[in-house]
Amino acid sequence: MHASHAAAPDSTAIRVALWRALHIEVDDAPHVLEDETGLQIAAPDANWRERPDMHPQGTRGYRASIVGRARFVEDLVAEQTAKGLALQYAILGAGLDTFAQRRPEIASRLQVYEVDKPGPQAWKRQRLTELGYREEAWLHFVPVDFEAGEAWWERLAAAGFDAAKPAVIASTGVSMYLTREANLATLRQIARLAPGSTLAMTFLLPLELIAEPERSQHAAVYERARAAGTPFVSFFAPDEMLALAREAGLREAQHVSTADLTARYFANRSDELRPASGESILVATV
Repeated sequence: MHASHAAAPDSTAIRVALWRALHIEVDDAPHVLEDETGLQIAAPDANWRERPDMHPQGTRGYRASIVGRARFVEDLVAEQTAKGLALQYAILGAGLDTFAQRRPEIASRLQVYEVDKPGPQAWKRQRLTELGYREEAWLHFVPVDFEAGEAWWERLAAAGFDAAKPAVIASTGVSMYLTREANLATLRQIARLAPGSTLAMTFLLPLELIAEPERSQHAAVYERARAAGTPFVSFFAPDEMLALAREAGLREAQHVSTADLTARYFANRSDELRPASGESILVATV
């Protein structure tokens, strides 16, 4: 792997990693997720906490959403593994995900597949090597050039993923960049996996379903995404997402709301940290 093929991850992947670290640095214990590994991989400059998008107060809700959804997915993987229902775990749009490095006691019982764009993935592998992580036989990096129309499931199969064995598929922070048709195609593909497989996928709610003052904050974020050339193209009301999952042929589909995550991970906190509303999770089984 040559450095020339490596391209730094996009700003969103870096921001997520830094927010996860910021949670440990500025929010009260107990921490919803303990992840400082992403910060080590990202290796930002010394004054990263002075960035406008790292303001401890201004980013509270978003930071809480990021750690809440990550914790939810990891708990789901741990649960399914304990039941013997997860033999494989595929992370679509893995970015700077650090599950394999932080939770080897679970990850090493699985075959873990990280699906991401080739350049950023090569960069991440290089950083892991530099940090002293050795390549594990159970961790597979699956580069997929989405822009060139490569199909992620074909690349996944080529990397050893077995569609006949149960899997957990996680897709967080991806659906909003895809059209409704592309999301449906992804769900249809997942519906063809082995019975017992589970999908956890985040999706954005339409602005009209978000109450003020958060609605205005979200509108500003959507505008920034558009200005940066990475516009959000898909928003779903929970019932629309559940209908889409059923249309794709998934057996059971449930909606995990911000209120559900708040009750599960943010109750009785001394710092009153709460996830921003605006993002929900679809959990569906094959």
